[in-house]
Amino acid sequence: VGIDTVNLQGKYYEAHVKVGDKVRAGDLLLTFDRAAIEAAGYETVTPVLLTNTDDYQSVQAVTGQQVRPGDRVLTAL
Repeated sequence: VGIDTVNLQGKYYEAHVKVGDKVRAGDLLLTFDRAAIEAAGYETVTPVLLTNTDDYQSVQAVTGQQVRPGDRVLTAL
């Protein structure tokens, strides 16, 4: 979560899953202190990358709006 926040070395973040865990839509993956991260000089904007686009005919991104938990941000057909 954020840009260059790896420099915080985990400070202000709490993982709720670990490598190898199986997760499903709606599972809590991570919590973080947005205000503390921003106060430390980091942005909390988070890129979303889809690396297997060759597996789909079409990939459409939702743009121009705020999203909330559970909102669809990509449609892949």
